[in-house]
Amino acid sequence: MNELDELLLHAESQIRQANDLKSLDHYRVSYLGKKGQLTEYLKNLGQLPAEERPIAGQKVNAIKQKIQVILEERLTALKETEINSQLSAESIDVTLPGRGQLPGSIHPITKTRERLEALFGQMGFTMMDGPEIEDDHHNFAALNIPELHPARTMQDTFYFPDGSLLRTHMSPVQIRTMEQAAPPFRIIAMGRVYRREFDLTHTPMFHQIEGLMIDENVSFSDLKGILIHLLQNFFETEVPIRFRPSYFPFTEPSAEVDIGCLSCKSKGCRICKNTGWLEVLGCGMVHPNVFTAVGIDTERYSGWAFGAGIDRLTMLRYGISDLRALFENDLRFLRQF
Repeated sequence: MNELDELLLHAESQIRQANDLKSLDHYRVSYLGKKGQLTEYLKNLGQLPAEERPIAGQKVNAIKQKIQVILEERLTALKETEINSQLSAESIDVTLPGRGQLPGSIHPITKTRERLEALFGQMGFTMMDGPEIEDDHHNFAALNIPELHPARTMQDTFYFPDGSLLRTHMSPVQIRTMEQAAPPFRIIAMGRVYRREFDLTHTPMFHQIEGLMIDENVSFSDLKGILIHLLQNFFETEVPIRFRPSYFPFTEPSAEVDIGCLSCKSKGCRICKNTGWLEVLGCGMVHPNVFTAVGIDTERYSGWAFGAGIDRLTMLRYGISDLRALFENDLRFLRQF
């Protein structure tokens, strides 16, 4: 019994002097573990006379409980000290200025769309829109694209099982406008279009702008005047412009429009493939078959249409060399705008 009292005093002294959780756990194992000192006393109870065992057992259990209480008290104190030390080390100076929020910016494609809409608005054009999921009639047939035309193939067009498709250009908006109203028209349409292309200069989804003007006595010279005015104001420079004969099934005659390379000032470089010119859009006079498909009198009315890639115009205007930069959402790139 005297040894147990001395054990309790010794244990209390050691536990209260423990300076960290590791030392405290060492004392817990030393006294209460499977091979601890109190455990040894319990194992030796069988050597005592039968009449002394209950009293000795009660004494051992009482001391065990006291040691457990002392351990809990010291554990609480050590944890509190640790928390206070951590809080002191991680203190925050509330007088320091806050980080604030970085200002956002408009995506360069959005900036280009807004600029194009403003320029055409000044020339009396109205913005129109239409569905991205189209039918064959509005996307192909009404635009004088015959049934076996390569543009209809699976290599270029995303088809759905029911025969509908993702629009491959913004021309269906022009068809729907001509079907629903009577001339004259001055409209533009901007939006996402889809084609099965993906490489360094093409993506399966891109942005396009198309314009349409229909009235009496509209000529190719009207088309040239509008586009020259548009391009020089869009790029804010007297950029050289040329029209090259081309072919589109929905316009006749047709042309492609080039501008002098903005990078090398038409001297020839890698971007313009040393030609000094960059293609920016296609255009032409609306084909009579298109007018017939939408019920417009070809004897009374004439018109022109054009189409351009907004992504390409954006790259040229802002000097962006990689098309993928427009879609990767790199904040370092976007913050420039």
